[in-house]
Amino acid sequence: MPLRFTKMHGIGNDFVVVDARHGGFDLKPAQMAAIADRHTGVGFDQLLSIETSPDPSCAFYYGIWNADGSPAGQCGNGVRCVAAWLHRAGAFPLDRDTRLLSPSGPVTVRMLADGRVAVDVGEPQFSPASLPFAAQTAESYDLTAGHESVVLRVVSMGNPHAVVEVDDLLDPRWNAVGPLLSTHAAFPEGCNIGFVRRVDAGHVQLRVHERGSGWTLACGTGACAAAAVLMRAGRLDETVSVDLPGGRLQVDWPGPGHHLWMTGPAAFVFEGEFAS
Repeated sequence: MPLRFTKMHGIGNDFVVVDARHGGFDLKPAQMAAIADRHTGVGFDQLLSIETSPDPSCAFYYGIWNADGSPAGQCGNGVRCVAAWLHRAGAFPLDRDTRLLSPSGPVTVRMLADGRVAVDVGEPQFSPASLPFAAQTAESYDLTAGHESVVLRVVSMGNPHAVVEVDDLLDPRWNAVGPLLSTHAAFPEGCNIGFVRRVDAGHVQLRVHERGSGWTLACGTGACAAAAVLMRAGRLDETVSVDLPGGRLQVDWPGPGHHLWMTGPAAFVFEGEFAS
């Protein structure tokens, strides 16, 4: 039976959104991978299913799958698209905090009048075990990928991230190092890898290689991760603009003991039907 979907994106990080509020969502990983194919399918970085929530304190549940059909725990750009989709469907209020349930737990979301969406991503977790990452707790870690040695910092934003601060985002070395780090044995469940360049205390530039999806135009939790590790290191202010290839996000974090908020746009592209 054909699958109805909405194509959306958050600053270039693109999604296929499926309305499963009335059940019937049972796609297998191979089917998701077929839909994700950018030549013979629809194409997406992640697939999002909007479902009823098993937790009565949350308005809806959303599932997340990568382009290879593997499940994901969180997606910052994706939850903004879920909120915008629900708002357009008349199921999500404006300028009011609403809880949604993600695979990694509840998330508070606010649809703003200017069309942007603010997301409470929770408090960053810096322990290696939270990713998981096979290392003893430290401020930073040395890791070898191929012929390159890098210094990275790790953080969980509901999904695992490693952040490498660099002087040149366009250095061709990162094209090979990103995928190698993402599947490094030190990350038993894989990892999202961010390469960040600090412009000044309120501005960074970022590229992210996502586990299961590859290089993306934007990664919301990757923006949060990059900001969090540099804020923790005293390199950034509490509010920072994060420029990714697809556009800009805002990250706000007062520091340990507080939740981190990310704000950015969500865009509709088209409605479609996939003949599976």
